[in-house]
Amino acid sequence: MLIFFGCTALLVVGYFVYGGLVDRLFGPDERVTPAMCMADGVDYVPMSKSKIFLIQLLNIAGLGPVFGPILGALYGPSALLWIVFGTLLAGGVHDYFSGMLSLRYKGESIPDVVGYNLGPAFKQFMRVFSIILLLLVGVVFVLGPAKLLANISSVQTGIWVAIIFAYYFLATILPIDKIIGRLYPFFGAILMFMAIAVPAALMIQGYNMFPNLTLENLHPKHLPMWPLMFITIACGAISGFHSTQSPLMSRCVCSEREGRFIFYGAMVAEGFIGLVWATVGMSFYQSPEALNASLAAGGPANVVNEACITLLGGFGGVLAILGVVVLPITSGDTAFRAARLVIADFAKYSQKESIKRLYIAVPLFVIGFVISLANFDVIWRYFGWANQSLAAIVLWTAAAYCIKRGKNHWIATVPAVFMTVVTNTYLCNATIGFNLPMDISTIIGVASAVAALVWFLYTFRASNIAKMAVDNA
Repeated sequence: MLIFFGCTALLVVGYFVYGGLVDRLFGPDERVTPAMCMADGVDYVPMSKSKIFLIQLLNIAGLGPVFGPILGALYGPSALLWIVFGTLLAGGVHDYFSGMLSLRYKGESIPDVVGYNLGPAFKQFMRVFSIILLLLVGVVFVLGPAKLLANISSVQTGIWVAIIFAYYFLATILPIDKIIGRLYPFFGAILMFMAIAVPAALMIQGYNMFPNLTLENLHPKHLPMWPLMFITIACGAISGFHSTQSPLMSRCVCSEREGRFIFYGAMVAEGFIGLVWATVGMSFYQSPEALNASLAAGGPANVVNEACITLLGGFGGVLAILGVVVLPITSGDTAFRAARLVIADFAKYSQKESIKRLYIAVPLFVIGFVISLANFDVIWRYFGWANQSLAAIVLWTAAAYCIKRGKNHWIATVPAVFMTVVTNTYLCNATIGFNLPMDISTIIGVASAVAALVWFLYTFRASNIAKMAVDNA
């Protein structure tokens, strides 16, 4: 119990201390935001700070902070350390800068934000890469909740897939305040019930909290902790997907000074959700073997179903499961919406008229449906790698922004280097990648990160020196 509360306290203190440091370094000011000077009633819509925070949290907190930490719990309590410190030192920095930089660039999508700071080649790459990731996210976040809903109803998974796709389509093409702005407060109430009721029930019912208290790798299949745990937990600590969602809310923010609460704060809240489900995995199931048996019987969705129904009974369990369901649904809808906006920004294609939104949305959903026919596990593995790779690129972008302005860039550079090592090592070792031995993969991962750091420091420090010389001439 003390471990769970201690980790929660670290997240809260980290929000104020480290989040405050990140905020001061960026330097929000009183400039007019895109929501105030570019309002169009569709995507640029001024909203209150509390509503934007809730929408941002529901946008970014998909299946990642539930399914990821459940799978990560197989490795043991080490997962808790990555959730807490990954959230504060990497995920929060990533989310804050992706949101605030979009604010500074008139609410533009993440490919444009990357392009302004890393150059046009990165911009073009990011346009393709982010659309692929958003389609993967949209599909993953259709299949996951559909399976959860099928578990608690007599309706088949395929029918739920059709219903969820229909909702996503409406949320993608209608103005942001018509569906998303109205339904999310209700979804948020269900989410809060789940996040509080599940750990409370564990404690009240006397479960032995964290019975296997060790930092050793406890995975029953002996899968290596490095780098798999850092890819698996994903959104529970850091997620590149978040950078595709932050611009949606940057178009609704009324003051830059709200940025820490909205962007860094939502990531900390998601870290807490990840902490809850990692705790369930390690405490509701008293051994990694028991957790693995439940996963084998039906994946993370089965774990959610078993834990919620057992801990909270019929009605409370269903309500808690719905609290999990709203996470992927409220990320899947904005994934397709963000993909529409990335394409519209690239084509300079106005989205004010509904027919123009349909021209982009219809082909996106046709492609998404085709992808949904593939194996879910394979889609999830590709999503995990693409997700963390995007996070690394956005952190390099934040570092470039800082170094160009004479700010302390290491607050973003250090996590960027680490995530570069993680993603490249995984790609070299994984069967979906090059399937190389782990030692060789790690060497390549470290070498590529060092090369990226050298290139970054040489390129941007050299450009700064040249700029200063011109300014002083």
